Amino acid sequence: MDALRVRVWRGAAEGAFQAFEVPRQASQTVLDVVTTIQRVLDPSLAYRFACRVGMCGSCAMTVNGVARWTCRTHVDQVARDGQLEIAPLRNLPVIRDLVADMSPFFDKWARAEGRFRGARTRHDDFERIAPQSAPRRAVDAGIECIGCAVCYASCDVVAQNPEYLGPAALNRAWTLHNDLRDVARRERLRAVAGDAGCHACHTQMGCTERCPKQLTPTASIAGLKRAAAKAWLAGEL
Repeated sequence: MDALRVRVWRGAAEGAFQAFEVPRQASQTVLDVVTTIQRVLDPSLAYRFACRVGMCGSCAMTVNGVARWTCRTHVDQVARDGQLEIAPLRNLPVIRDLVADMSPFFDKWARAEGRFRGARTRHDDFERIAPQSAPRRAVDAGIECIGCAVCYASCDVVAQNPEYLGPAALNRAWTLHNDLRDVARRERLRAVAGDAGCHACHTQMGCTERCPKQLTPTASIAGLKRAAAKAWLAGEL
């Protein structure tokens, strides 16, 4: 049976790659490879996963230099001459081995006012929004983000400017800005219009290219830029 030659990051910020040989299997995913290493070859390997079917995003890692969901990435797609290099996500602190600390990523969601703020209570009737309205379509275009941080790890602006809110947080802000039920649109625009917000994006499209959900954070960020400019001209920022 053919064997994959796999180099896996071990340690935290200071560490090194460790080499393994893993049996090649049909329809094998990168997550299958990592699981085989942990269960058969080295039980001390730390990594993160949950659903295994592309729903949770927790298995995201850097595979041959590219951020990916490992559960949905087949070895046949990415192996180079039977070799894989697997590392934690870029732009995030490393806890150990393949486990990245997601705290800075979600802290930026909070800084971007990424939570819904409505005015109605459970005693009020539902607010009715036409499915084909422009705001509803804008929300639908970005709402499927599950916070895997693949876009964040693929963003060169984050790499150069750690204060930058990042594509996922800004995409979330854009979906909420277009939610007609939300009452914090002005506060949210103020939160994302600063030097570390939407205007810091260089439109390099790395986030859109790598998003496993085929979302377009670049378009969301462009929408925030337009909305912030209009609000500034109207004296609202």
